[in-house]
Amino acid sequence: MKKVVIPVAGLGTRFLPATKAIPKEMITLVDQPLIQYVVCEAISAGFTDIILVTHASKGAIENHFDHNFELMTTLENKGKHNLIAIVDNILPSDANIISIRQPGPLGLGHAVLCAAPIIGDDDFAVILPDVILNGDSTDLAQMVQAYQTSRKSQIMVEPVAYEEVHKYGVVDCQGAHLQPGESADMVAMVEKPKNDEAPSNLAVTGRYILDNRVIGLLHTTPKGAGGEIQLTDAIAMLMEERGAQAYLSTSKSYDCGDKLGYLKATVEFALKHPELGKSFKTWLETEFA
Repeated sequence: MKKVVIPVAGLGTRFLPATKAIPKEMITLVDQPLIQYVVCEAISAGFTDIILVTHASKGAIENHFDHNFELMTTLENKGKHNLIAIVDNILPSDANIISIRQPGPLGLGHAVLCAAPIIGDDDFAVILPDVILNGDSTDLAQMVQAYQTSRKSQIMVEPVAYEEVHKYGVVDCQGAHLQPGESADMVAMVEKPKNDEAPSNLAVTGRYILDNRVIGLLHTTPKGAGGEIQLTDAIAMLMEERGAQAYLSTSKSYDCGDKLGYLKATVEFALKHPELGKSFKTWLETEFA
């Protein structure tokens, strides 16, 4: 499994005004743009074909992963070899960035359909770039292994407080008690249930390993609210045909499409930064003692 779909066509309205002229995926978390974190996560899990489902206003994302001759020449002339190494290591030589346009905000399922000509007959992953996992996460690779063992699509979940379940897609595993890193069969996915009606507190967390059959199902998935094609609806049909499993994350996730979530991630990633962490921790302890 080598192909991963990353939908980046959204307008980032939760982050306005910051995203008025800058793609939300290019907002920096300490010293890297958000999109770089998820691309690196995918590459670490063995994916080499990174399919960006993008929009006309998102050229900066493609530029970030492209070679910048003028920048590299300037750094070389100034002898800034440490910076050259940083820029050169953004994308390994065996990784490919492939872009395809999504013509309108027609849902996550539609974004996957836009990528279908590139996906072909292969099974594939989907990563939502708003959700950043801690830097040492191996969950995506573990999900691939779980899929190869069970031949059932894997949907990453994490526990949330029951009073928060109305904000998420929630899975029903018929009361299975999952441990982190384990998978269990799902019987349903419920989108934003009422707190007292949720089948569990396991919320979908923006990582999917999908059987290619889901693309055929998306072609027949009726449009939902707002005229959008929902990936969740196609996964529900896939669940009936071939089964699907919830995979309980071993990682901590951060919703960086939300301002508060982004601020929390900034603090935690800064504290763990190899160069800045110690000084940042000292500053926090001094400033907020």
